[in-house]
Amino acid sequence: MLIALTGTPGTGKSSVARFLRKKGYRVISLNRIIVREKMVKSCDEKRKSWIVDMKRLEKYVENLKKKYPEKTIILDSHISHLLPVDFVIVLHCSPDELEKRLKKKRWRKEKIRENVEAEMIEVIAVEAEEMLGKERVVEIDTTSKTPEEVCKEIIEVLGKLHY
Repeated sequence: MLIALTGTPGTGKSSVARFLRKKGYRVISLNRIIVREKMVKSCDEKRKSWIVDMKRLEKYVENLKKKYPEKTIILDSHISHLLPVDFVIVLHCSPDELEKRLKKKRWRKEKIRENVEAEMIEVIAVEAEEMLGKERVVEIDTTSKTPEEVCKEIIEVLGKLHY
């Protein structure tokens, strides 16, 4: 089973992914795969972001499904919900807290604003529900939780899945 761990940048995906790995879950950082496998088609200079070859990334994910049909694999990325996955976990954060987190990471003002706005209108959750339906999407608010607390919540969710 392929699980997308997704959310607006800064909501805690990578931190939570580290705890999931420590608990023995197979977690794949799609950003690392994108770089390693040279899946960046170009760069949007204005927005300072990658243009990813989604067809190649989809093929990579489909091959994971074929290669490990009995395993649960968690795909960590803010675009993982756009791929052929079985279930999506969307991490959320209050816009104010998200802004603080992105400032702490020294993000540019334009990128902070763009991501805070995306979080306010729940772009990722809406996209995930459009792709898979509400019954296969769980949303978790990370605003006042530690990554370890969020990890425990995700483990509870995974324990209830029957696909």
